Parts: sequence; structure tokens; C-alpha cells
Amino acid sequence: MSHKHHEKNHAESPEEFLPVEEPEETFAEQQNAETQPDPETQEDPVKKELEALKSELAAVQEKLIYLQADYQNYRKRASKDISDARIYGAANALEPFITVYDYLIMARKASEKSDKIDQIRQGLTMIIDQYLKAFEESGVKRIETVGTPFDPTIHEAVAREASDEVPEGIILKEWSGGYRFGERLLRPAKVVVSSGPKAEQTEDSSAEKEA
Repeated sequence: MSHKHHEKNHAESPEEFLPVEEPEETFAEQQNAETQPDPETQEDPVKKELEALKSELAAVQEKLIYLQADYQNYRKRASKDISDARIYGAANALEPFITVYDYLIMARKASEKSDKIDQIRQGLTMIIDQYLKAFEESGVKRIETVGTPFDPTIHEAVAREASDEVPEGIILKEWSGGYRFGERLLRPAKVVVSSGPKAEQTEDSSAEKEA
């Protein structure tokens, strides 16, 4: 009797064989879990900023390399352009003088075969005119001297001479020509300057001696 009663009680407890259910999460806990970032997948903001700065620095360095290359190419082109300009400028300036040199050679050959001084003199005059023309084409101008007032900025007085006809301070003679290129003085003209009439100089000298 007791054995059957024990079996009956055991059969009436089916919950012993059912799985234990875990308590369900609340809605607030689920929302909190969804909004909470995963530490494994979350990016470090400092690391992210560092990577951005590295990328920007690499781009700047690349641009700098290109700029340096462009600058070197520019320097080479500028140097070549300056060199070419000097050569072309010198060639343009020398070309007229080559023609004058040809005329001088022709004049010398003509003087060796002819005794006609007048013709030789006329030929030399033409060559001098051609020479002055070559100067003007090159931008070189001859400084005026005889008959003009002495100017120490463009004239160099090598002597003073008395003159009854030329007032004091006026250039009497030219020893060597002066030239300038634009505003630049290439060489001052060496000249002889009038010191005025002799009579006035003698009177002035006598007055100085008496004093």
C-alpha cells in the first residue's frame, strides 16, 4: 500500500521535469543595452583625430614635394631665359659694329691702293658716321662738349685756357669723348674749359698781388 502511494505522488509533480525560465529583461534594460556602445567596436576619438592629422600631413608633404620640383624647374627656366636674353642682347648690340668693322677693313685696303687723301678722308668720315649710328641703335649717346657749359657730372676738366671769345665756364676743346647709356654714365668727356679773357685774368692777378 505504501509503495503505490509513493508512485502516485511522484507522478503528480510534472514541474520537476520542465526547464527553469530566466526572468525576462525589462523594456528599459533593452533600450539601455541597444544604446550603450560596444567597447570592442567603439573607436578612440584621440586615435581617430591622430589618423586624420597623419593623413593631412602626408597630403601636405606630397604638395610640398611637387612645389619644390616646380620651383627647381622654374629656376632652371629663369636662368636659361636670362642667359638667352644676355646672348641675344649682346648679339643685337654688336651687329652694327661688325658692319662698321667691315667698313674699316675696306677703307684700309682702299688706302693701300690709292694716294687720294680726300677720298680716304671722305670714306673715314662715312665710317665715323656709321659708327655713331651704331652707338645710337645700341642706346649709347655721345656727350656734347665743345660750346656747352661745363658740367662736372658728365665732363672732366683736364685743363683751363684763357679765351677772349669764349666766356668762362664754357668748354673750348674735347680731348676724349664721353658716353652714357640711358641714365648711366659710361665715361665722362675729358675737356678743356675756358677761364675767360686774358686781360681780365691779368687784372685779377695784379689785384690779388697788391692785396
